[in-house]
Amino acid sequence: MRLKKGLMVSAMAAVAVLGLSACTDSEAPTAEPEVQEEVEFEAGTTMAELNEAGEITIGTKFDQPLFGLVGPDNEPVGFDVEIGKIIAAELGIAPEDINWVEAISANREPFIQNGEVDLVVATYTINDTRKEVVSFAGPYYIAGQDLLVPADNPDGIEGPEYFTENPDAVVCTVSGSTSEKNIREYTDNVIAANGYSDCLEPVRTGAAAAVTTDNVILAGLADKSDGEFEVVNNAFTEEPYGIGVALEDTEFRDFINDTLEAAFEDGRWVDAWEATAGVVLDTPEPPTVDRY
Repeated sequence: MRLKKGLMVSAMAAVAVLGLSACTDSEAPTAEPEVQEEVEFEAGTTMAELNEAGEITIGTKFDQPLFGLVGPDNEPVGFDVEIGKIIAAELGIAPEDINWVEAISANREPFIQNGEVDLVVATYTINDTRKEVVSFAGPYYIAGQDLLVPADNPDGIEGPEYFTENPDAVVCTVSGSTSEKNIREYTDNVIAANGYSDCLEPVRTGAAAAVTTDNVILAGLADKSDGEFEVVNNAFTEEPYGIGVALEDTEFRDFINDTLEAAFEDGRWVDAWEATAGVVLDTPEPPTVDRY
């Protein structure tokens, strides 16, 4: 089920801090989750296989500040990374035994379907179309789609309606993402990039008027831009972030849901948030898991 380790980024073995250029004085060390040493799972389940193997492969973003970003030491850090570590710990797997694979928006389903990853935690919106090919645990966070524009918003963009009213205006998002599907309800004048950071240059040069995706991702990009960009702050969707696993792997999905609910209750979820996304954003209430 795993790619060769030479093609992966290994997990953090030590405490990680998400360093962002606009908040270099804020350091929120992340306490590693306690690894469960004595756990037993029913034979034949994904949990038993992973526990016996002593390692897990997790897909996450490598270019998303606050959620999944590769740092100067080539290790991914962020809220999604911490959620992945909490799940691994409940399987008896230490952070250093997590194999991190870059999961861009367009390859998340194929990676799960092909067994190239064991799960995906990658700002991954749960929707009915995706449920046809993969299963979801969660949600573990509710985001909302918004717009990122140059500082001081020179075009006066207040929401996606701007692009309907100005059909020559271009908006940039990531190919294959829920954000692309949503914005195409307002305009077809869309640049579909590989990653959200790839959308910044078109906005910088005027080739696009805005970037659109979930507000938390945009907040990270704005924070890292040293004042060059700002978020419109007018979310027009609700985006429940889930953890993708193989279709019909009900036992694994239930296990992850149980783990999330326990983390909501005992403070691990809050600790993970405040050490990563909480450096910039207020701490929200944990969502309600949808056991569909």
